[in-house]
Amino acid sequence: MAISKKPFGVTPDGHDVTQFTLTNARGASVRVINYGAILTSIIVPDRNGVLDDVALGFDNLEGYLADHGSMGDTVGRYGNRIAQARFTIDGATYQLDRNNGENHLHGVLSKQLWAADPVETANGDFLRLHYVSPDGEDHFPGTLDVTVTYGWDDDCNLSIRYEATTDKATHCNMTNHTYFNLAGCTSGSICDHILTVDADAITPVSGKALIPTGGYMPVAGTPFDMRSGLRLGDGLAATSTCPQMAYAGGYDHNFVLRKGEAMGRAAKLYDPKSGRVMETLTDQPGVQVYSACATNIPGGKGGAHYGKYFAVCLETQHFPDSPNQPQFIGTTLLRPGEKYDTTTIYAFRAE
Repeated sequence: MAISKKPFGVTPDGHDVTQFTLTNARGASVRVINYGAILTSIIVPDRNGVLDDVALGFDNLEGYLADHGSMGDTVGRYGNRIAQARFTIDGATYQLDRNNGENHLHGVLSKQLWAADPVETANGDFLRLHYVSPDGEDHFPGTLDVTVTYGWDDDCNLSIRYEATTDKATHCNMTNHTYFNLAGCTSGSICDHILTVDADAITPVSGKALIPTGGYMPVAGTPFDMRSGLRLGDGLAATSTCPQMAYAGGYDHNFVLRKGEAMGRAAKLYDPKSGRVMETLTDQPGVQVYSACATNIPGGKGGAHYGKYFAVCLETQHFPDSPNQPQFIGTTLLRPGEKYDTTTIYAFRAE
């Protein structure tokens, strides 16, 4: 195992950005920059041992400074949507930034410079990134002290641990927004990928704003039934006939995981062409499946143009709009003296 680093550009306000590379004994690697704690690359072998990058992204900082669809971002303070960009805590209502129509989406942690601390061990390498979000950032209450730790080992397990504390009651729901294409980040459509999601229901949305209705919809008999594996192209073919999919132009929905808040498998993604497999394990109760429905981004790696359905995101999370939906499992409310502490693992294999 080894960690190396190199310059990755300069922010508009003059701060140097560094890219860290964690490489295992098989030559597989992950790369992270300290701007936004963004995951920029995942290079893993196929069934023949051929290495390729399976994460969409950019070769330079400029790509991440521009509108990039949150590719690789550490998103927060609140991953996913909060209706009307507001919530109430202990009788006080907080109006957040409306950055997604009338709603709030993801936040600004991916636009900040984080302090980075690389750690090499015999059992794997780690990159700890730290940022203090001041009280009022994005109009959230409380100073949020955040640490995100990326881990990489010789078995190609990528772990991401999120930790946070606050000095005032607030909401916190962090996740990673990597766009995965197991055939390679410049290979085009992921319609031949097979996705399995261990969920019997989704939280349906009420319109194009994609805010949950507050109820649950069984996946049985719908294009959301991925319990036994579904070729994504077959599911996406129902976009025009399935009202839920028509709202999003494909998949952009929260799946209610069978395991609840216990650590366990959420999903399995498989590319038959390369043989690459990625299992997603988490202690979160939901996973947002996003099929890059609105992606149209030029200037990707090697000059690639990233288009619609060129990747799929598997964003582990508490449910969207949980601050306004108290009936949803668990809570995103974080109070002083408590610790937000959650881990997701993306485990890469080939078969």
